[in-house]
Amino acid sequence: MAADIELAALIGLDWSDQHHDVALQAYGSAKVEHQRITHTPDAIIEWIAGLRERFGGKPVGIAVETSRGPIIHALLEYDFIVLYPVNPRSLARFREAFAPSGAKDDVPDADLLREMLDKHRDRLRPWVPDDTETRALRRLVEHRRATIDLRTKLIQQLGATLKEYFPQALHWGGEDLGSVMACDFLLNWPSLDKVQRVKPATLRKFFHAHNCRSTELIEGRIQEIATAQPLTRDPAIVETSSLLVQTLVQQLKALAPSIQRFDQEIKTRFAAHADADLFKSLPGSGAALAPRLLVAFGSVRDRYASAADLQQLAGIAPVTERSGKRSWVHWRWAAPTFLRQTFHEFAQHSIRHCAWARAYYALQRSRGKDHHAAVRALAFKWMRIIWSCWKTRTPYDDARYTRTLQLRGSPIAATLGAHA
Repeated sequence: MAADIELAALIGLDWSDQHHDVALQAYGSAKVEHQRITHTPDAIIEWIAGLRERFGGKPVGIAVETSRGPIIHALLEYDFIVLYPVNPRSLARFREAFAPSGAKDDVPDADLLREMLDKHRDRLRPWVPDDTETRALRRLVEHRRATIDLRTKLIQQLGATLKEYFPQALHWGGEDLGSVMACDFLLNWPSLDKVQRVKPATLRKFFHAHNCRSTELIEGRIQEIATAQPLTRDPAIVETSSLLVQTLVQQLKALAPSIQRFDQEIKTRFAAHADADLFKSLPGSGAALAPRLLVAFGSVRDRYASAADLQQLAGIAPVTERSGKRSWVHWRWAAPTFLRQTFHEFAQHSIRHCAWARAYYALQRSRGKDHHAAVRALAFKWMRIIWSCWKTRTPYDDARYTRTLQLRGSPIAATLGAHA
């Protein structure tokens, strides 16, 4: 399919935040033209308009590293441009073949991308973007994860700071430092001396207002506060750390409503998506994982010729290496982290919601695999099942799949009763 498209020109584009280097070769010409485009909307639009006019709107192939980035978003707006994403590792290996020293320069990279498109187009696949709904949902779940990661980093930094001068607050505000009660506690009393000045009645009112109803727990905390000894009284540490704690807490409180907005937007867009019922049917997918699974597969049904394509891309499929008479198997090191986590987390959740998944996991553990290896094996199996449902737009039917396992005499079926 990739090699069947007649291209009026072959272009290698090496993009960056400031500018983009272009190597262009018109069809039938041996001449390679070089150009540098400033990364501004006006410059990019002018360059694209020039391509359309010069080649009469005929297809123009552009090889570029990865399928994401600001320039990629701009190029996808034009129907005459055919994008060929190149894996950065593939380009690096191609570069090493011509520059053993490892030297890298932007203009030669643009030339290498053009040459890959010229010589190896049969190995490259044109990028067909997902529909607007799927792309929007993908960005939402990725942005939500980035926001959650930011929240986690803030909590870790907050905990580390408290351990330096006020470790008692790790328990008095609740076990979760990101909770409303913990944040409000630290905003009011960011140091031991400040909380010890407060009347017991004020503390009781605070804990009651934050849904802490256990009288024994509240009185225990009040007693601990009254008798606690400071880890340090050094004002250079206490005063500066108190300021940092309040700064971190304010950021945590600001993130909470943003995460809720992401959750609501994801819920709304997922419910309206054509494939929502398919991914909701998966046991253990839930409100968080079902949208992530949907965007992992996307809306372009011919993107993955087989389940193995996605298994390899996600890093779930193991890698077999051979050298002489030796061979060994290991997990795939280079893979999109969020994509791999999506399938790994779903497989782990499915163990609690699906009898055959529970039986399969137990079978893998009985064969000596550790927890994560067993979960990856389960994810590998799930991906084949989901791929088949996705290709045919058929929701998953757990009872039907269980019957299939029994009819085939699968070893999983023999233990299903024990894991029901």
